[in-house]
Amino acid sequence: MNAMSTAALLTTPAAVPLAVAGAYALAGLRAREPIPAEGPVARPSGSLLVVTAPGPEATPRRHLAVRAGLVSPAVILLCGSLLAAGVLDGGPRSAYSGLLRADALTAWMLLVIGAVALIACASSPAYLTEERASGAAVCRYQSLVHAFLACMCLAVVTANLGVLWVAVEATTIVTAFLVGHRRARASVEAAWKYVVICSAGIALAFLGTVLVYYAARQAGIAEAWALDWPTLVARADRLDPAVTRLGISLVVLGFGAKAGLVPLHAWLPDAHSQAPAPVSALMSGVLLSVAFAAILRYRVIADAALGPGFTRALLAGIALLTLALAAALLLAQRDHKRMLAYSSMEHMGLIALAAAIGGPAALSAALLHIAGHGLAKSVAFCASGRILHLTGTTRIDRVHGLLAQVPWLGGVFGLAVAALLGFPPFSLFASELGIARAGFAAADGLGWVMAVALLLVLISFAALATRTAHMVLGPGAPAGESPSGGWPLLLGLAACAALGVATGPLTDLLDAAAHAIGGH
Repeated sequence: MNAMSTAALLTTPAAVPLAVAGAYALAGLRAREPIPAEGPVARPSGSLLVVTAPGPEATPRRHLAVRAGLVSPAVILLCGSLLAAGVLDGGPRSAYSGLLRADALTAWMLLVIGAVALIACASSPAYLTEERASGAAVCRYQSLVHAFLACMCLAVVTANLGVLWVAVEATTIVTAFLVGHRRARASVEAAWKYVVICSAGIALAFLGTVLVYYAARQAGIAEAWALDWPTLVARADRLDPAVTRLGISLVVLGFGAKAGLVPLHAWLPDAHSQAPAPVSALMSGVLLSVAFAAILRYRVIADAALGPGFTRALLAGIALLTLALAAALLLAQRDHKRMLAYSSMEHMGLIALAAAIGGPAALSAALLHIAGHGLAKSVAFCASGRILHLTGTTRIDRVHGLLAQVPWLGGVFGLAVAALLGFPPFSLFASELGIARAGFAAADGLGWVMAVALLLVLISFAALATRTAHMVLGPGAPAGESPSGGWPLLLGLAACAALGVATGPLTDLLDAAAHAIGGH
């Protein structure tokens, strides 16, 4: 593969969402008419679900517009697949003088972004129809979603840590408008809270990046390469330990805010509960993981410069605090969208714990957990959006008997939560088992940390299972809700189960990705 084709391949995942976003923005100047309902619209009547008469059919042009959003996820999946094949055959690829670089971790994250985005974007037409959004609102929503995908793709394909910071900060700006998409008081407040807290975190990450740059310059690395990740990894032993230690600490705290880790986690439940369901799926399914992928990149530098003990202690402490807080908040939770948000904190805590353990087994399990969590959580959030539309509430105590009233929706939601709870055959069972085995096998006294983590996970398991059972089980009258638009959710569950049975052709890529972030 020559340099020009490599550059084109690397830039495609980010360029396509931006191009689609631009088309939607231009279309928004003309589209003003409201979107009619596609079919039956359910409205609550007491404790039963009552289906009202359908409205007029949507125009073919509008159907084409909302479904054009599938182009970006499909291209991202294609590029991730091509990069995976190329990286496994010929090693990492680079373009634009090393500014863009793709290794096995890049390919793995692109596949996760594309898979979760496919579920979320395929579920967007149902959400937009239910909201009866105007043409301008549809174009604004689609433009922001594709810009969001472009920023996440840029974050995983860049080799420059400064560009990585810019890309993650750009996701904050774009998603703030998506969180406040409905323009209700609660959603606007959640958007401002999200901006303030994440901006504080990103500011810490910026300071950490500056300190790493300073340490690199003091070590004699040229200015043009002082933030180049491969260069820093190769020369990490020359970095000043004190400056590097402070810089890595700030980076972990800063990007940890975007990953939903303690202590800058408070934005997560508000943003996830107020954002449109497909946006919540993207934020929980991949945004948190993209931010943590940045931490994994810095972890390689820190281990080479300071030894593995520093990041192990830092990440293990943050992981336990995050797991403990998530368990406590799940026990007291009464809102099903916030419940899923706190579940995301729990799973990010497990991924942080796997990164603290280190080693090929733990890091492979962490990457598999990222993929499984993204698939299952995107299905759960999209299903919760349909539940909100049908019942008119997010209160757990007011939702019951979903299996009896809407069997397909209750079944999908129940299976998604079962996947998040780690039941086989879903991939989270295999990844959590792999993390536990690696933790107890570690030779650095991490057994007690793993034991405490498993106890906290058990508490979260009980809280999540109890509340989901209340929503799904129980008597109820059939609502007659059509399962149209449910295929993305079924596809996500099938993919999550397939990963749990066997990674198949992804096994080599998973091992190579773990090797790229220090799993030797």
